[in-house]
Amino acid sequence: MRKICVFVGSRANYSSIKSVMHHLKNNSKIELQVVLGSSAVLDRFGKVEDLIKKDGFKIDSKFYNNIEGENPITMSKSTGLGIIEMTMIIDNLDPEIVIVVGDRFEMMSIAIATVYTNRILVHTMGGEVTGTIDESIRHAITKFAHIHFPSNEDAKNRIIKLGEDPKFVFNFGCPRIDLVKEELRKNSVEFLEKNFNKNKGVGTQINFKEKFLLVSQHPVTTEFGKNRIHINETLEALNILKLPTIMLWPNIDAGSDEISKAIRSFREKNNCYWLSIYKNLPIAHYIHLMNTTSCLIGNSSSGIREGEFIGTPVVNIGSRQNLRHRGDNVIDVEYKKDNILKAIEDQIQINKYDSKVLYGNGNAGEKISKLLSDIKLPQIQKIINY
Repeated sequence: MRKICVFVGSRANYSSIKSVMHHLKNNSKIELQVVLGSSAVLDRFGKVEDLIKKDGFKIDSKFYNNIEGENPITMSKSTGLGIIEMTMIIDNLDPEIVIVVGDRFEMMSIAIATVYTNRILVHTMGGEVTGTIDESIRHAITKFAHIHFPSNEDAKNRIIKLGEDPKFVFNFGCPRIDLVKEELRKNSVEFLEKNFNKNKGVGTQINFKEKFLLVSQHPVTTEFGKNRIHINETLEALNILKLPTIMLWPNIDAGSDEISKAIRSFREKNNCYWLSIYKNLPIAHYIHLMNTTSCLIGNSSSGIREGEFIGTPVVNIGSRQNLRHRGDNVIDVEYKKDNILKAIEDQIQINKYDSKVLYGNGNAGEKISKLLSDIKLPQIQKIINY
């Protein structure tokens, strides 16, 4: 039986790998190991650990590596601690394969610990182009990884251009689309009316049969010191519209504290009766919000990935998703109140875009699981392919 270890470091990580975890768990040829770290174990970022347990996964190990501060110095130190912690966990669990997701800073820790201990590294969602430090982390992990599961053909071709062996680069689509496809079999309004108020948040209840906005805006690490200014432009635009709005708390990247303080300060100075804020939401709840919202605003990749499949109108702000492959459902704007406001007003007139499958058709998890259980693994020692 092949032992495969999956690392989850955040709520976004979990949504990106949950489908793969499900199929690995149910694969008789695989022993699934689950390791948690970074913000996935922290209560103030929603403690995704609880969601994972609720979904029926056994957690084999976890570690605490995040140093408080949410600035470039603490991000770098947290990465170093992650290497130390994950090295010990790999030594104890002894997996043959370790899977890392995407491009968040904690993934660099896992990648280094994996290859330094002579394990096979599998990377999902590599090869894409974006802004912030994620761009550099993503391609660095590609060069560490032995097997690649990009989310679209453009990303696959870029990975091969980086010198990776085409025999180990597979475009099965984005595993997040698997969850979307499954959830959209339900009636979103009925689901939200029945389940959403179980979530802990601040603000008034939302009428899901009426227009409402969804906001997910995270810090851009390479624009540290400016994130407070940027989120204030978004809040000012929203305050003019005064449509019922659900806002998610920012992730743990450097600059998170800037955004958090700006949101608190804005609420204190303004009568934000229209604003509801949540630390974390179950994946299913977020999908149904995307399916019913008049517009998703911010800089989350979900607007580009899931949003294209769902047909969600999206206003993408700033540089965080620069050049990521996107569909017609996205309007890109700068960090300017008037531009943000105009784009939101345009998008809420659309209602819904046609569904597209740029990031897959919803069967990535099953395909990845089957391939990893059967494939003859590459050599530990990589050789550049040109």
